[in-house]
This record gives sequence, structure tokens and C-alpha cells, in this order.
Amino acid sequence: MQTDTRQTWQLGKRGSWNNGRWMLLLLALVCAAPVIASYLMYYVFKPAGGTTSYGTLVEPQRPIPAQLVVTDEKGQSVPFKSLQGKWLMITVNGSDCDEQCATRLYFMRQVRVLQSGERERVVNVWLRTDDKPVAERIRRAYPEPDTRMVIADPKAVAGWLPVDDGTKLTDHIFLVDPNGNLMMRFPKDLDPKKINADLAKLLKWSRIG
Repeated sequence: MQTDTRQTWQLGKRGSWNNGRWMLLLLALVCAAPVIASYLMYYVFKPAGGTTSYGTLVEPQRPIPAQLVVTDEKGQSVPFKSLQGKWLMITVNGSDCDEQCATRLYFMRQVRVLQSGERERVVNVWLRTDDKPVAERIRRAYPEPDTRMVIADPKAVAGWLPVDDGTKLTDHIFLVDPNGNLMMRFPKDLDPKKINADLAKLLKWSRIG
């Protein structure tokens, strides 16, 4: 009788342990589901007649390099990875910001605004490739924290962000997910309505960030 009782207790203990492990696994899957869904929608499921996105999907993943250090608006050196946690729309240009640069900043601002209640999940980033002063009219038009103007080494940026054939870094807008992975590159001749559609879909299907 004592042996039977011990065996029953051991079986019950083993069952409780297995149930606990299954609960932890289920909890992990629930937490990961939004991330998995967003990537499946963009990387796997494609409707007949075309792809699901306007931007070019970046494969394989290119996480923010750990060695990429930027100078923030206060003149402090910080890892660029410190900005992850939200969706980052990135443009690259010198601090003089010519007409093409100003147009991209404007498009990025408008796309972010169009996300309405979801716009706080998005941060626009201007990676400046030099430390020259930024025109006051540009600073006023694109204030922090909605737009971050940080200085980065152009060689380090070029090693991370890929470009289309026949184009350069300053021709594109890039999108980084909240996990710090470069996800998408938009083409040279930008269509802000299509960028908006891509971003809106991502924000809908993914709850990260």
C-alpha cells in the first residue's frame, strides 16, 4: 500500500511538472504570436498577381549592428540599438539637407501622422552623415522626439543599409522593426501613399513596438 501511494504521488508530481512546462510553452507562443503573424504576412503569404508590399523586403535579416554608435541631439554618444523598441523609419543625408532630403523628411512625417492612434509606435530617424549645423527651419519642422536627428559614421551606415542597383543611401527610406531588424527598403521614386499602406499593415498585424 505504501509503495502504491508513493507511485501515485510520483506520477502526480510528474504530471504537474509536465502541465507546467506546457503552460510555459503556451504562454511563450501567445507572446510571440504578433511577431510571427507580421512576418508570415509579409514573408510567406503572397496574394496571386503580386507581392504584399511596396517596399523591398530585406532578407536575410540585418539587425542593427552592435558597433553602430551615433551622436544624439545632446552631443552624447549612444548605441543606435538604444532607439529600438519602436518602428523606425530612417533616412540618410548630410546635415545640409537638400531638397530631396527635405522631401523625404516631409513624406516620413506625413506617413507617421496618417497612422493616427498608432503613430506613437513609429519614430522617424534622420541619420546625419556629418556634424554640420542643421538649418533652424528644419529643426522646427521636425522636432524631437517624433523625429530623431542623430549623427552616424557614413561607412558604418553603408555597411548596414543595402541599396538598389544604381542608387545610393540618400535615395531611400528604410524601415526597422521594434526588434531592431532592418525589414524594408523603399524605392528611389517614393510614393508616400504606398509607404503608408505598408506601414499601416505592419502596425495592424504586429503588436510589438
